[in-house]
Amino acid sequence: MAKPIVAVVGRPNVGKSTFFNKVAGRRISIVEDIPGVTRDRIYVDVEWQNHLFTLIDTGGIDVHSDDVLLSQMRHQAQIAIDTADVICLFCDGRQGLTDDDREVASLLRKTKKPVILCINKIDDIKLNDAIYEFYELGLGDPLALSAANMMGLGDVLEAICSYFPENVQEDTENRPVQLAVVGRPNVGKSSLVNRLLGQERTMVSDIAGTTRDAIDTQFTAPDGTTYNIIDTAGIRRKSAIEDASLERYSVLRSIAAIERCDVALLLIDAQDGVTEQDTKIAGMIHEEGKAAIVVVNKWDLVVKDTNTMEVFRKQVLEDLKFMDYAPVLFLSAMTGQRVHTVLDMVDRVWAQSCKRIPTGILNDILHDATADLQPPATNGRRLKLYYVTQQSVNPPTFIFFVNDEKLMHFSYERYLENYFRKSFDFTGTPVRMILRERKREDS
Repeated sequence: MAKPIVAVVGRPNVGKSTFFNKVAGRRISIVEDIPGVTRDRIYVDVEWQNHLFTLIDTGGIDVHSDDVLLSQMRHQAQIAIDTADVICLFCDGRQGLTDDDREVASLLRKTKKPVILCINKIDDIKLNDAIYEFYELGLGDPLALSAANMMGLGDVLEAICSYFPENVQEDTENRPVQLAVVGRPNVGKSSLVNRLLGQERTMVSDIAGTTRDAIDTQFTAPDGTTYNIIDTAGIRRKSAIEDASLERYSVLRSIAAIERCDVALLLIDAQDGVTEQDTKIAGMIHEEGKAAIVVVNKWDLVVKDTNTMEVFRKQVLEDLKFMDYAPVLFLSAMTGQRVHTVLDMVDRVWAQSCKRIPTGILNDILHDATADLQPPATNGRRLKLYYVTQQSVNPPTFIFFVNDEKLMHFSYERYLENYFRKSFDFTGTPVRMILRERKREDS
């Protein structure tokens, strides 16, 4: 599930960056008593009372300024507001309510999003009465705090987290399968989405960056399976980015789409092959433990002979060695060639990601694996694997109880993973292996 996004906004010099740094636990944003110091959007992942969320610091919103820099900062803050799930409006309690506060509040009311009104710089009990005038903004009860002195931060964080969905166990059998379509710009993501949906749901253009946000569309396949497909903005190299602020939020949303998906479709261009950026995106998918399918698009534009497809497949898996469990599909979203194979493969890899193996069968296979290849020994001590159990699914995660974790060599761990894959399939899904030390008598 994707982390909620919280934007900290307000007019210049009300303490937004101070609050951001205190919650982040380190100095990330520059803090000075000068309006306009924070120009770019800065974000950090934070945790509070088991709630994970992404906090975004923004530049001050100067509603009426014609200054080019302040106008750009206002534009960037608007992007943060558009991408946020919860918004914190900061005002200066010492200075009191201003016309600019009223203007920003009016802007936020139009978003229909949860807004938490934070009155900062209330570091003296004599200033508590100063918060009452802020009721005029019509954003609910104002919360008094002093970010610099870390007073009232808990109340603000509690208010933020009250808007997050409860961390309930999802019913994977009855909810739609979440598909994230990711990749570099202009590899045909939106074209593939439109083919799968059978309609022009997303804008298609040869211009890189046409898709700015992650777009959700739910649909039902002919066999009755329901999917939620997420078309994402292309993730580009930093050197290829011109509008850095806008691009940052596009990338943030793409990463969030990977976090909340069940299956990721990584599109690569058949004419380019696997690029460095493709490898980085594949690494994000793998690190998140998501089931994955590599989709080679624009296959109709490749000059082919009898072995072209197999040679290309081997090269893809060689370039993505860490994700060699992912199946590779060849298609053309433009012509519709082989697009029908996508959902069949999605169903297969999602089923493998959800697969749970009985403990008895797992240990029979572990016994066979150690019998076929003896565990390694170091300095006269041999690794002993007492037993294995499955901890969880999505991805399948196994706990191996051993005599000494340090005796497990990477190559033998890889051997065990491959042996399990040969025995249980696990096509398209990563497999996590956790080692726990246990003495023989305890096992």
